[in-house]
Amino acid sequence: MPLSHSPREGETTGDAAARVRGLYPVTPDVDDTGALLALVVHVLPHATWLQYRHKTATPALRRTQVAALLPACRAAGVPLIVNDDWRLAAESGADGAHLGEDDGDLQAARAALGRGAILGASCYDALERARRAVDAGASYVAFGAFFPTATKATTRRASPDLLRAAAGLGVPRVAIGGITVDNAPGLVAAGADLLAVVNGVFGASDPRAAAQAYLQAFAQPRDTCRR
Repeated sequence: MPLSHSPREGETTGDAAARVRGLYPVTPDVDDTGALLALVVHVLPHATWLQYRHKTATPALRRTQVAALLPACRAAGVPLIVNDDWRLAAESGADGAHLGEDDGDLQAARAALGRGAILGASCYDALERARRAVDAGASYVAFGAFFPTATKATTRRASPDLLRAAAGLGVPRVAIGGITVDNAPGLVAAGADLLAVVNGVFGASDPRAAAQAYLQAFAQPRDTCRR
């Protein structure tokens, strides 16, 4: 089971973001919406949040796929977060958006999505970028890549020390980039609240079992430097 993701009574989705831990699967680039949905439903029971990401999809396909994923996420109680496009998140009724450095203004996204939405920011290897993102309304900050990854070209590399340094920001810290079952425990020990994974889950022969295996990282003790 996922470690935490659902709002408590009287709590918004955005409020619940402050206390999450667990697996944060990120969808692969799959054009066949039925095939994508079939992959995702096996993983949702073990996900804290799900991020829809498809860098090469047309706007029409992205809308179609978000519309297909949203009912499945609702049924599982897993918030759906849209990568890159806060406008699509707003129009689709998704639970939030994740923005990279070239994906628009965080303050504008927060104003449009409302306080209750989950809003994430890619902060790469920069603590100061994370501070600015939180000031602009980010619900969580994502650092990476921590390890070599085939998902996208990366020129910036984060270290576990960055997770420790970000402990005082008061928002969840997401680790992304080349995370495997073997290296995940070290990131969680350093302070990662969520592990964002694409190929390690969806590229596995058994995505459900892979998702379960990642959750074992959260059974390990953390470093003492925590927020």
